[in-house]
Amino acid sequence: MAFTSLSELRKSRGGFDALMKEVEKISNPSQGRSEDTRFWQPEVDKAGNGYAVIRFLPAPSGEDLPFVQIWNHGFQGPSGKWYIENSLTTIGKTDPVSELNTELWNSGVESNKEIARKQKRRLTYISNILVIKDPSRPENEGKVFLFKYGKKIWEKIKDQSQPQFEDEKPVNVFDFWEGANFKLKIRNVEGYRNYDKSEFESTSSVSDSDSRIEEIWKNQHSLKEFLDPKNFKTYDELKSKLNMVLAGAASATAKKAESVDLDDPVSGGSEVRPPKTQVATKSNAPAKDLDFDDDEESISYFAKLANDD
Repeated sequence: MAFTSLSELRKSRGGFDALMKEVEKISNPSQGRSEDTRFWQPEVDKAGNGYAVIRFLPAPSGEDLPFVQIWNHGFQGPSGKWYIENSLTTIGKTDPVSELNTELWNSGVESNKEIARKQKRRLTYISNILVIKDPSRPENEGKVFLFKYGKKIWEKIKDQSQPQFEDEKPVNVFDFWEGANFKLKIRNVEGYRNYDKSEFESTSSVSDSDSRIEEIWKNQHSLKEFLDPKNFKTYDELKSKLNMVLAGAASATAKKAESVDLDDPVSGGSEVRPPKTQVATKSNAPAKDLDFDDDEESISYFAKLANDD
């Protein structure tokens, strides 16, 4: 249920169970730093270390959830070009990379499976936050921003909402009154940002003043706009981009197979397909999305790809 007044939001706090059902659904599913000034990301020093304190905020006025999930693909093709795009599976539509990955995986050939792994989906989340402490940019303190984060931070949120031990009380970290500040501790581990040391503080109210809480709430940014289909490229646009990035894959694959299917011409060349001798029989079933454990934080991964492109 979406709320439009602070009094309704305060009374609704019993809906924690419903929120946790959504958390569980996302935790078990079957882009780097944005130039958008609404987004905040912590600064790191020359060694790659950083520290900040933030507070995750509840659903914006008129919306149901305090987060959205976005699926992405990010990989470099034989052409040397990068494919860094949001996946249409985010909004429940068929995506060309998911189709290709399913075909590669179902071939049963290990080299094809390895390609599918490199082209896998990655999941990021977007929430509203209040910046409590930002040593590098203190002017951000007390302001509301959007924050994009990945699996590691999401797991810490989930651990608070679904503790493993009976002496631990579940905490809705998105709650204004009984949530908790998040100490974001960043380390450089093998060239990637690592958030393992990050942790939540004890529960506390974001403010003793209802007027201040309402001010924070009214300054939050819409999240549902990130799931608007108009903000996603069409299937044909993504397919064209994929073919361009994979240009040259056919000739490389042909060395390992007897024949290659190149019957579908596209603008500027031919559509790349796995070799016939390595692909399992097609069915009419929709492509399944291949997701694998992702040990690195998605944000730094995509930032690195974007900077190298």
